[in-house]
Amino acid sequence: MFRRVLPSLRHYSTGAEKPSLKLVAELRKLTEVSIVKAREALGASNNDVQAALEWLKADMVTSGAKKAAKVQDRHAGEGLVSVAILSPGNGPKTGNGVRAAMIELNCETDFVGRNELFGRLAADIAHTAAFMTEPADFQPYSVDMLNDTPLLSAVNPNPDPTATVASAIRDLISKVGEKVALRRAVTVFHEPTPNLQHGHRLISYLHGSVHNPSQGRIGTLGLLGLSSPRLRENFASKEFCDDLERLERSLARQIVGFETRSIRSEDETALYQQPFMIPGELSGQPVGKVLAAWAASHGLEAVDGQEGLQVLRFAKWTVGEPLEA
Repeated sequence: MFRRVLPSLRHYSTGAEKPSLKLVAELRKLTEVSIVKAREALGASNNDVQAALEWLKADMVTSGAKKAAKVQDRHAGEGLVSVAILSPGNGPKTGNGVRAAMIELNCETDFVGRNELFGRLAADIAHTAAFMTEPADFQPYSVDMLNDTPLLSAVNPNPDPTATVASAIRDLISKVGEKVALRRAVTVFHEPTPNLQHGHRLISYLHGSVHNPSQGRIGTLGLLGLSSPRLRENFASKEFCDDLERLERSLARQIVGFETRSIRSEDETALYQQPFMIPGELSGQPVGKVLAAWAASHGLEAVDGQEGLQVLRFAKWTVGEPLEA
């Protein structure tokens, strides 16, 4: 005779249910944290997404600070140069004001440097520097001051009001596990003026872009000066504006592609002495002569002793180069 054995009673926890995949996905979409961290946050917050966001924010501060301290002495020689141009200068419907910034954000490996989160933060920092700068003509922007500045997003109109550049860097360190550091920044800002005979245009080019054409391993940001008694009429012409944009791209590529260190000195590292690498009949001629010929053929001329078209200033950076370079 067989005796039926009843299954033993199972004891279940009365705690919160295991987070659903839907909740995990929702939290990751909002924060881009790992699956493990999302589950941990939801588990600690009784599956309340808003509470989980607060939990993650507090956890990010703690874990980010620990990781930042741990990696502080490591070498960070990779990363991105990022440019933000908020106002490019004269145009068909604009004044002659310019506002822009260029920053270098470093990390330890090229893998992280190509990470979309890293690129997004670099873009936001450049945007913040450009937006916050005071009137300046290619002045270095204090890294310490920028780190303490509220972070403004290049794409999100409603960024976290509590985030600073430093806290955003700390949060990224927590996510990628590498040292991330803001190395340098430069800004240019000229107020719009009513002067109708002199104008400015910004030029920029980044080599080695991955996700964003405004970022790369080598970058330049430059300022052109334009003069003409009929400058407003010049910029009212679509043909003039199109030709100028092509010239600007070629100039910026020229600066990045050559060992360009100055504008007008008497050696081969001076921009005006280099053979201009632009298709057409002006190709191969010195850049200085090309600019003079272009200005003459497009109605630009000297006013008040200022040339019709000239390169006024530029900065050129390569990721990881010695700062004295």
